[in-house]
Amino acid sequence: MSIQPLDYHTNSQDYYGRVLGSSKDLKTSACCENSSPPAWLKPLYSHLNSEIIEKSYGCGSPIPVELKGCTVLDLGCGTGRDVYLAAQLTGPEGKVIGVDFTEEQLEVARRNLPSQMERFGFAQANVEFRHGPLEDLSALGIADQSIDVVISNCVLNLCPDKASVIREIFRVLKPGGELYFSDVFASRRLPPELANDRDFHGECLGGAWYWEDFRRLLALSGCPDYRVISRSTLNLEDPRMAAISQGITFDSATVRCFKLSNLEDRCEDYGQSVTYLGTIPQHPRTFPLDPGHNFELGKPERVCGNSAAMIEETRFSRHFSVTGDRSRHFGLFPCGPGDQGTEPGSCC
Repeated sequence: MSIQPLDYHTNSQDYYGRVLGSSKDLKTSACCENSSPPAWLKPLYSHLNSEIIEKSYGCGSPIPVELKGCTVLDLGCGTGRDVYLAAQLTGPEGKVIGVDFTEEQLEVARRNLPSQMERFGFAQANVEFRHGPLEDLSALGIADQSIDVVISNCVLNLCPDKASVIREIFRVLKPGGELYFSDVFASRRLPPELANDRDFHGECLGGAWYWEDFRRLLALSGCPDYRVISRSTLNLEDPRMAAISQGITFDSATVRCFKLSNLEDRCEDYGQSVTYLGTIPQHPRTFPLDPGHNFELGKPERVCGNSAAMIEETRFSRHFSVTGDRSRHFGLFPCGPGDQGTEPGSCC
């Protein structure tokens, strides 16, 4: 029996624009944040209008630190919750652009813009919203190398052409810029009957990234090393969803990727070390680059060449002292059990 291909864009617009009234209408927790935001971020939620929070969907907390003065792009911004969180962190000297393909969601985000700026105490808005698909950001006026940080919360899985989305992200990112996003990942490629199921797709499962396909797409975009910040297996509470899942495991994960020209596909040893200066306000004692790297204030730590680049050639550079360069090579870096062979995308 042939399976009718699902129009992902139309289904997303219908599901999030008309089917769902709020996050309470979701059938699973895949597109509903199931973990508490970090302690440093929680106070910022108190400055958000209730309508924005009630109609928000997501599977994580993709807001990185050190955003002051940055230009941030939120792909699939919905009602603007993460946009308005990031706007508080960039400050009035920064800017946040929210993009979404569902007008009903953007209507909520725009309606709340004046009152949110007033609550933040900003004389001028540092936020704007644009409507359109995520696969062609140039059509929305987003120029090459114009963005410091791209964020997204459980939306990229809804896109039918993920390769184009990844290419666009790395086109608009500045050198040293970061993609920091939360999404749903699958243990295998989904069969057509699941990928084209209306509810399965709307619940962020039908378009879930297969981990290996994600890794390959990043490598083709010049990013052979990414870091998994957090990862948890989803429980499919809905009986129908669980029954048709065919034993596929779905993870909610937050991932960080940098646009750097010298990343390698293995952790290589150049005798480098980094020392955290303790100058990031949200992390006065330790800075977690990823689960394998939690840099302690004042303590030199040996790192592979990729990790050194993620610090020395990004917005984090002024918060560290880096010793060594790539003039001498010492072979593979002695990674621990969380290296690239056992955990997707993460280093030692």
